[in-house]
Amino acid sequence: MAPVTNSTARDHLNDAHGVGSAAAPGAAGAWKLQAKDLILTAPPRTASMYIPPWPGLSPSDLIGARPVSTLPYPFNAPVQSAFCVARSGIYHLFRALQLKPGEKVLMPDYHSGNEVAAARAAGAEIIFYPILRNLEPDLETLAMLAAEGPRVIYVIHYLGWPQPMKEIQTLARQSGAIVIEDCALALLSEHQGTPLGATGDYSVFCIYKTLPVPNGGLLVQNNTALPGLGKLSLEPCPPLTAIGRTAELALEAFRSRWNGAGAALFDLKQSARRRLRAAEVRSVPVGDIGWDVNNVNVAMSPLGNRVIRCVDHTEIRNRRRTNFLWLREKLRGKVMMLREDLEPGICPLFFPILVRHKHEAAEALRKSGIQAVEFWNDPMKDAALGPAARYLRAHVLELPVHQGVTQQQLEYIAQEIGHLNPEPAPVGIS
Repeated sequence: MAPVTNSTARDHLNDAHGVGSAAAPGAAGAWKLQAKDLILTAPPRTASMYIPPWPGLSPSDLIGARPVSTLPYPFNAPVQSAFCVARSGIYHLFRALQLKPGEKVLMPDYHSGNEVAAARAAGAEIIFYPILRNLEPDLETLAMLAAEGPRVIYVIHYLGWPQPMKEIQTLARQSGAIVIEDCALALLSEHQGTPLGATGDYSVFCIYKTLPVPNGGLLVQNNTALPGLGKLSLEPCPPLTAIGRTAELALEAFRSRWNGAGAALFDLKQSARRRLRAAEVRSVPVGDIGWDVNNVNVAMSPLGNRVIRCVDHTEIRNRRRTNFLWLREKLRGKVMMLREDLEPGICPLFFPILVRHKHEAAEALRKSGIQAVEFWNDPMKDAALGPAARYLRAHVLELPVHQGVTQQQLEYIAQEIGHLNPEPAPVGIS
């Protein structure tokens, strides 16, 4: 069998933490991955449904603003800074920490690349620690590295599931390290009643992965406020960045209910977007992999603040949990699940499964209208990856369970997964 080539992050659906997913309306029906040659066969008809990877923006998301005092963490945090994208907050945080030569930063080897690029651009010297297949760190290795006295232990909460913060905080206290929680994938998640991100010294969030906002990254200072962050002067978000993505979110919501008409409108919107880019109208990319120091001082758009105050955060978490649990029961025994557990308080970003041929499975689902997400396909060229991180990059595929996914759409996802019958990822190291 020919080796599978992972796709790179593409187009407007790409996630700022580096997921490759592109909307591609096409065929749907009874199709399978052929184990021998991976030939995809499908009847040539338009997909009956369209299920976006992220929640679309509806009129109800802009009605009924709540007082700031009633908002959940991190939006009620006393000391916070809002950027267009989360990587800008990471960059400014590491700049404000003023790391000295020789001071090390421990970061997980399973990462998107954006957080690593931002930290390095700010002068950080990084040592990677291994993440296991259950998305938790190899604590024994992390303890050995922490014993060498790093300045920072950087933690990523994957897909809404918490990292073992009690153990990590103990290692940090013993070594005198600062703890940074990356909650870009875990907004609204809690562990034993404590919001993820509230335990470490600093935390960063990517708002638009969970809420229907055009952009937004939040940097929170839980303990010591850094003088350098208080002096930041941010520029307004360019209109094209906010308006363009807002239009996409509205079209995503429309298309998820009326696929045919929504697809036609989306094509018109994409054509207009290409013309604006050709005219070199400035836009800050949201959902790309890369680093541009020219965009680090761009603030979140005002519409983001409006949506944050209007949506029901508790209902969003409950809806995601309900969708996850329903899909878990329907797919049990039909797919290999990355995580089946869902403790109280966890707000799942996706429903992650492990498949042998990730890109082929994702493309087949997209042809059926299900915008599955390929998570973190391509590592940085100089990143030291452990076997588990390589395995996760090769085989993790995410199915949408966000608050915009209806019961009918969940049933459709389960039906199409049953038709696809994806080959599970190998049990051994691949």
